[in-house]
Amino acid sequence: MPKNSKVTQREHSSEHVTESVADLLAHQEPVDYKRSVLNVTGEAWDKQKEGDEELDAENRPAWNSKLQYILAQIGYSVGLGNVWRFPYLCQKNGGGAYLVPYLVLLIIIGLPLFFLELAVGQRIRRGSIGVWNYICPRLGGIGYASCLVCFFVGLYYNVIIGWSIFYFFQSFQYPLPWSECPIVKNGSVAVVETECERSSATTYFWYRETLDISNSISESGGLNWKMTLCLLVAWSLVGLAMIKGIQSSGKVMYFSSLFPYLVLVCFLVRGLLLRGAVDGIMHMFTPKLDKMLDPQVWREAATQVFFALGLGFGGVIAFSSYNKQDNNCHFDATLVSFINFFTSVLATLVVFAVLGFKANIMNEKCVVENAEKILGYLNTNVLSHDLIPPHVNFSHLTAKDYNEMYRVIMTVKEGHFKELGLDACLLEDELNKSVQGTGLAFIAFTEAMTHFPASPFWSVMFFLMLINLGLGSMIGTMSGITTPIIDTFKVRKEVFTVGCCIFAFVVGLIFVQRSGNYFVTMFDDYSATLPLTVVVILENIAVAWIYGTKKFMQELTEMLGFRPYQFYYYTWKYVSPICMAVLMTASIIQLGVSPPGYSAWIREEAAEKFLFYPTWAMAILISLIILASLPLPLVFILRQFHLVSDGSNALSVTYKKGRMMKDISNLEDNDETRFILSKVPSETPSPMPTHRSYLGPGSNSPMEMSSAPNGRYGSGYLLASTPESEL
Repeated sequence: MPKNSKVTQREHSSEHVTESVADLLAHQEPVDYKRSVLNVTGEAWDKQKEGDEELDAENRPAWNSKLQYILAQIGYSVGLGNVWRFPYLCQKNGGGAYLVPYLVLLIIIGLPLFFLELAVGQRIRRGSIGVWNYICPRLGGIGYASCLVCFFVGLYYNVIIGWSIFYFFQSFQYPLPWSECPIVKNGSVAVVETECERSSATTYFWYRETLDISNSISESGGLNWKMTLCLLVAWSLVGLAMIKGIQSSGKVMYFSSLFPYLVLVCFLVRGLLLRGAVDGIMHMFTPKLDKMLDPQVWREAATQVFFALGLGFGGVIAFSSYNKQDNNCHFDATLVSFINFFTSVLATLVVFAVLGFKANIMNEKCVVENAEKILGYLNTNVLSHDLIPPHVNFSHLTAKDYNEMYRVIMTVKEGHFKELGLDACLLEDELNKSVQGTGLAFIAFTEAMTHFPASPFWSVMFFLMLINLGLGSMIGTMSGITTPIIDTFKVRKEVFTVGCCIFAFVVGLIFVQRSGNYFVTMFDDYSATLPLTVVVILENIAVAWIYGTKKFMQELTEMLGFRPYQFYYYTWKYVSPICMAVLMTASIIQLGVSPPGYSAWIREEAAEKFLFYPTWAMAILISLIILASLPLPLVFILRQFHLVSDGSNALSVTYKKGRMMKDISNLEDNDETRFILSKVPSETPSPMPTHRSYLGPGSNSPMEMSSAPNGRYGSGYLLASTPESEL
């Protein structure tokens, strides 16, 4: 140490030393350890590399405006699941009663974990790989697992966009091609297509005209050229939106995020004017309170919350990494979470209004068909005319009159009633028919739209909305892949994005063969659910228990300018990990109890049939789960036993721009150690510190010397840099 330094002067003076070590260090000039004798690792100083690191944060792309960023997060979190999954769960699990567990779980699981991902992404300014390498190197596999899950989900999610594109272009004709069954010629006789006659026009168009589906997953049937072309268009749209980074994808979000709301509002207004819409909405909001005590309802609500916000995919972290570090991410988390909930409720209102209209149409059709049967029985004297109430008019038969007649016949002909083959034709039965996913969008909703005035217009609007919802989510999903890979491996953005889209299109051809819909079901059910649950649990543990909740809260206080509510402290540390562990256990039990299978469309029967996956398909299914989870233990083992660098092999001392910061690894034990030293208060660095160096087995503290062969050294005081210079 220089002789004229203040510390040396104090050593040779007889004055009683009252300053703390922190006070002494505050007066020392920063020294670049790479250029000094402190460089105990023997790492060569690379001036060019250092300059690149210093400029990296300044050159990182940023959102053009806060609005653009909020729309991007909304576009990512609000997806197809809000339109066709949430209404189904609401209908299945007690109507209005389902909203209670969903809202409770959104507050205690969704909001805290969403806030956590926004905060770490904004502060560390890296994608998922860099963020978790920084916070806990041994859990760095979290980022790689997120990338793999994003890839698997992106593969089949874009196929759904391809289906929507096909229906979009088919909507520009009147009448709509799925409004009537096709007529085929059998010699000189024209007859209705048998498969269509035994099912319905919309069902036939979906399974035969669109998918040309095979009878099982084992029957490939070759590529469906129409769907292959649509998939190519879908990947081209995603590639064009992503190729310029957030500058282009952010502008796309202005349309893709806002347009669905315009369509939903238009559909709601139109739906409320339809006959029977009120029946559907009343059915939705009629609570079945006994359902709230069913654990299955809570499990499904937790799963929906989990996927609705896009937790664990890495897209949330990627988008927030382009923010300024003083951005109020707590406000963003709250806003986006409740906009997501509002969108789900809005979509549910639209769906139930339209399904109420459809239920009335189908109920009237049922009444007419069964009235014709009764007339036939009356004409053949199978039934007596005395059974028909005198006020019933068969030319203007209402559902109420039919139900009265039905009950009379059932009472009188009790012994032979089943032989008559009459249906009850109850509106409640039609409303209780649960429809979700592709069944809702491409069968139930399309059938309802055929009865709309100006049906092609509404069809174009609906499928354009689905395309936009899908693109918004796909941009976020692809960002969960491209951002961490580009940040970590420094590859060219344009080249990697184009290569990724081409590779995904080639692999995605498995989904556009005639059996492709069954593979979409497999990937949707099993490729993401369990791996993502594990990923989010480990994210929570890494921040709350390994990094430290108190330390993280303190850093958020420094970054945001205010201290987050204690609610987040307890949810991060206790509530969320426990809830997620219960959800994971329930998911594993569900997998064990329900044997994996899928609904196959049998052409000869013109009906769906549940089939179990064959052995080879089970092998693919298990491989998907293992492959998505594999980076977690693999990276842990490699870094635990020092087989690869964990990013902390160099001395945990970094200097930058004359700033110095104290190691706050003991923050929770000693409040004094949380303070950051600086000559001028305004120069105090941002609070996220260099992570606690991992010194290998047997080392108890970063302050101890490590005897590892690579000569790593721990110091109690760290000279601070921004996190991105250490990744």
